[in-house]
Amino acid sequence: MSTRTSALDAVVFGVDIQSGDVRGDAPSYALVVYDGEDVTRDVVSHRKLRRLIEDEEPAIIATDNMYELAADKDQLIHFLGSLPSGTKLVQVTGAEQPEPLSRVAKRHGIPYGKDPMQEAEAAARLAAHNVGHEVSAFTDTTEVKVSRGRSTGSGGWSEDRYTRRIHGSVRKRAREVESALEDENLEYERDAREAYGGFANAVFTVQARPQDIPVSRNRSGDVRVEIERERRDGIEFQPLVKRRDHVVVGIDPGTTTAAAIVSLEGEVLDVWSSRTSDTADVIEWIVERGRPIIVAADVTPMPETVEKFRRSFDAAGWTPTSDLPIDEKQHRTREEPYDDDHQRDAMAAALYAVDAHEDQFERIAEKLPPGLDRGEVTARVVAGEESVEAVLRDLDDDEEPEEESAEHEPRELTEEERRIKDLERQVDRLQSHVGTLEGRIEDRDDRIDELESKLSLARREERTQVRKDREVNRLERKANRLERERDEAREAVEDLEGKVERMKALWKLDHSNFSDVSAKKEGLVPVKVIEKFTKGAIREADEQYGIAAGDVVFVRDASGAGKSTADLLAGFEPRVVLKQGGLSEIADEILFDEEIPVGPADDVAMQEVDELAVAREDDVEAVIDDWHERAEERERDRKASMVDQLISEHRAGDNEV
Repeated sequence: MSTRTSALDAVVFGVDIQSGDVRGDAPSYALVVYDGEDVTRDVVSHRKLRRLIEDEEPAIIATDNMYELAADKDQLIHFLGSLPSGTKLVQVTGAEQPEPLSRVAKRHGIPYGKDPMQEAEAAARLAAHNVGHEVSAFTDTTEVKVSRGRSTGSGGWSEDRYTRRIHGSVRKRAREVESALEDENLEYERDAREAYGGFANAVFTVQARPQDIPVSRNRSGDVRVEIERERRDGIEFQPLVKRRDHVVVGIDPGTTTAAAIVSLEGEVLDVWSSRTSDTADVIEWIVERGRPIIVAADVTPMPETVEKFRRSFDAAGWTPTSDLPIDEKQHRTREEPYDDDHQRDAMAAALYAVDAHEDQFERIAEKLPPGLDRGEVTARVVAGEESVEAVLRDLDDDEEPEEESAEHEPRELTEEERRIKDLERQVDRLQSHVGTLEGRIEDRDDRIDELESKLSLARREERTQVRKDREVNRLERKANRLERERDEAREAVEDLEGKVERMKALWKLDHSNFSDVSAKKEGLVPVKVIEKFTKGAIREADEQYGIAAGDVVFVRDASGAGKSTADLLAGFEPRVVLKQGGLSEIADEILFDEEIPVGPADDVAMQEVDELAVAREDDVEAVIDDWHERAEERERDRKASMVDQLISEHRAGDNEV
């Protein structure tokens, strides 16, 4: 919430001219180094001051007059451009119309003396308390230029490889810079000029200050990187804090503390509340937004917490004659936004305090001469209980001895000095023009090299294109041939895999074991296992180990089979079907019609080996023989039934006659 300098994170240089003149030879400066706690004093030359700034990189260089560090605007801009990226130049006495340093120091309670060392210390302490304006000649836009670090030569056929290498190095470095900017999520625009083999240069316009850009200026071999901050049209002043006007503050204490900032004209400037902030946080928030004249509460008497805030700012206090009702507070703040009731109460207290002092503020404003700070006089009259006349006399007394020191305009140059300045500017313009012309010549040479290289490249490409087409056709024919061979090889592999699976099944069958069978395993027959009497299970068994005519088939669950399932199994023409469970009538009828023996699996001694099984040949033959006996009996029964039916039909016909 605060940008206040502390002894832990920054150093401030306070500077005031000790002797001599910045426009003359060898001026000396009173230098005070302040870190928030300790103060170091020294008298240094202009050269040593610049060296200390470069070595120490202070957060702020504070002065009461920026033209004590530079003779004129051009030198001041050059001085600002030479500062380290994290260093600010701050004029603590104001912007275009600065105040006397004595008045600023007195207003903020900073010790002041007319000795240059004392003025330097006062400037350092004021800047450390965020008093003053930053002097700026540059925007927050930075230009990063990646270009060639050496000339590409005179061109010609022998320079192709050399030129391509340099341009390739520029392109590679430009991509590294772009990647670094994207990693930091910086907004930028890139303008790259392509050349033979890569880039002739690439310019990145980055919306950030140099210290925020993860790229440094350097020159290495074929590439150089230059960083230049964009210049403003002139000198600009930025206050170190958003607002330092005199204000009225309303406080609502409690578990949630709220504060409201209102201008002397009754405009709500800011409002805030927090459950976790302590007194120091609230004071810091108020200090960043203004200088309180009045601290107000919405209840009477003033709560002790609000009284502490009032004493901290040495401000006047205000409370209503009785506690403000909620409906009146709501009405007074109806046109202002707020997040909670605490903010509303703090805002209402400040607004009612402004209403109560409105007539007094107007009387003070009527008595002030033009150009005088109304807030300063109002603060001393309201909070300090002084008369307007006494304050005006005191301010007049302060201004008289300071008139000369408040002058910030550079002195008038002599005729000789003006002539020298004109010549120097003329030399700068001519040198700049020469540089521009040299750049144009270099660009044209680059363009010639680029066109010659493109012509050479086009001829080489034309000569190789026919060879490339022939090679492509040859490779395509070879690829087609290899694809056909691959497909044939895959089919062969599939066939071999099927043979391997069948050989595995035979191996399993051959290595089966019965404890009551001789070592030679004679009299065994393989059994193909089908888990269920369904078409899916039949097909799955056929895919795994094949079902051929004459095989012994074991259906582990024979229930539920229909006509199509029985037809599918009958189509394999098994030798016998061993079953567990009941068989449907339709399935039994189809298998019987196809003369496929069916018998219970319990009558056969089987041993399963993984997906297959083996059984005794004698048991299988016994089941088949038993089925044949039952089939003959079933056939006799069927024929007898048919004879009986024919006799019945014949008798029925005779009766009808």
